[in-house]
Amino acid sequence: MSMTIQYQYPLLKHNTFGMDVKAEQFITYDTVDELVAVLATLRGSAKRILHIGSGSNLLFTSDFDGVILHSNIKFIEYVSHDSQEVLVRAGSGVVWDDLCAEMARNNYYGSENLSYIPGEVGAAAVQNIGAYGVELESIIQEVETIEVATGKPRFFQASECAYGYRDSIFKNSLHGQYIVTAVVFRLSVIPVVHLDYGQLQDLRGQEPTPTAQAIRDAVIAIRRSKLPEPDELGSAGSFFKNPVVPLAVYQDIAASYTDVPHYVVDEEHIKIPAAWLIDQCGWKGKRHGGAAVYEKQPLILVNNGQATPRDIIELAAQIQQSVHNKFGIHIHPEVNYI
Repeated sequence: MSMTIQYQYPLLKHNTFGMDVKAEQFITYDTVDELVAVLATLRGSAKRILHIGSGSNLLFTSDFDGVILHSNIKFIEYVSHDSQEVLVRAGSGVVWDDLCAEMARNNYYGSENLSYIPGEVGAAAVQNIGAYGVELESIIQEVETIEVATGKPRFFQASECAYGYRDSIFKNSLHGQYIVTAVVFRLSVIPVVHLDYGQLQDLRGQEPTPTAQAIRDAVIAIRRSKLPEPDELGSAGSFFKNPVVPLAVYQDIAASYTDVPHYVVDEEHIKIPAAWLIDQCGWKGKRHGGAAVYEKQPLILVNNGQATPRDIIELAAQIQQSVHNKFGIHIHPEVNYI
């Protein structure tokens, strides 16, 4: 494949919510050199520029009046390997779960808890995806980027990326200024497992230690049991972030709900699953227009086939207000409105 430029391009297959919107211009590139060339042609233009992965964390609210860029840089290469760890470099357009699958087959530990999360490598590094007690920042060594304004390369060490809960420097102070082209990951050759969350606790204490593949298989089974398949029911995965609240707020809730699930962040803060809060407000399975709260997992908002962006936005706002009214907690979307 080579660089392609398309106009009035339908984005139905480029957003997992299944919004039937168009981009004024859609450009796919295969190499870093092609990206640099594209940016040079756009420099000085007044057009909006948006770089997307697979669109698994986006809600397009209307047609996009501007240029959408998409990476088709797809490679996985092994940089170094010893008895303790392996460094793996992957192109930004690699499907994230394809990388997880290869790492598990080779029994390299670190990415298995993040299996089956939709999206691509570049977007995953921007979003700092996470699941089952693991966040991507824990295995990132380096993020390779191109500066939009100059076309010059810049490599960010993980410590420079200001990673936080579903957050990074690329979403804040450097938003829109750099495009990720590749990511270098540091994975463990020796077993290092994280089995403290949810049903993964069933694997704890097993002898020998579960393989990366066994953990990956368990994660996929859990996700399939709770989450809709994107090609069957439009969604963006988890719609809301799990709120981190002061200890006193958690204690007030626990006084009335002794079974409230929670995770200690530090001595003064507790993370409460947004799914539990939403479920306690009675939202599971509720509909608003063509949108609904997924019946198996209240953290998921779905497009039942006819949802408009407004349906989803209004449903999300109603849920936020309901949780605040009942618990005094603000929950915030993980999904980006475009």
